[in-house]
Amino acid sequence: MDGRIELIDVTKEYQHAGSPPVSALNCVNLTIRQGEFVGIVGLNASGKTTLARMLNGLILPSSGKVLVNGLDTADLAQKKEIRRLVGMVFQNPDNQIINPIVEEEVAFAAENLNLSPAEVRRRVDWALKVSGLADLRHHAPQMLSGGQKQRLAVAAVLVMQPSYLVLDEPTSMLDEDGRYELIKTLKDLNWHQRLSIIMISHRMEEVAPAERIIVLHQGTVYLDSPPAEVFRSPRFALAGLKPPPIARLTNNLLRQGHQIDDRIVTLEQMVEFLCR
Repeated sequence: MDGRIELIDVTKEYQHAGSPPVSALNCVNLTIRQGEFVGIVGLNASGKTTLARMLNGLILPSSGKVLVNGLDTADLAQKKEIRRLVGMVFQNPDNQIINPIVEEEVAFAAENLNLSPAEVRRRVDWALKVSGLADLRHHAPQMLSGGQKQRLAVAAVLVMQPSYLVLDEPTSMLDEDGRYELIKTLKDLNWHQRLSIIMISHRMEEVAPAERIIVLHQGTVYLDSPPAEVFRSPRFALAGLKPPPIARLTNNLLRQGHQIDDRIVTLEQMVEFLCR
């Protein structure tokens, strides 16, 4: 069986004292295959963070199943392996970084896997290299920029050699340069390492490079298609969302009768098209 994460008839309800249950996800069916780059978007309270945390068992469904490469997240005996397979990166990297030196932070997770010192070193060197932090390995994390800290959080997950990397609003605390650095790193990891990237964001331009975009609306999968199709769909606007600027430009040019590739949704794609 090919690697995949499957959500099968997943519902999640939260119960607060004295109040009726609130449904965060409602009968969600979804498959994310290994190697995909998937963006997940939606308004606040659409179920994005609940879905993200279900993917590695941090939250369990009220009903239905979440399977990671066939392993049930509700099976406590599989919890450690599932959390190795599905790495998580959150909004604030400062909440994930606990060691005083960059390479020590990256090594920490690998050392807990009972690996040989040589294998720990190999993994740390590789994770720092692919995250663009090799030259900063002896620095203190507090001396890093916001974007560098978030890439450090990514590197600390990579040493566990996950199959899937889930990022929940990872750029929300970053400036423009930091966002650019992180998105470039994620695209490179997906393209060169074939690491599955599952990115939750409210910035449409950040998920535009994905292979597919999933729109959550009121706890359901409202759209699930390639970016250009999602951004053109009338349902996208009905979900309260706006396409990124380049997608809007492409759609405007098409309506005016210009000959342009209707799949263009990123600046890089537009530049490549214009320079042909």
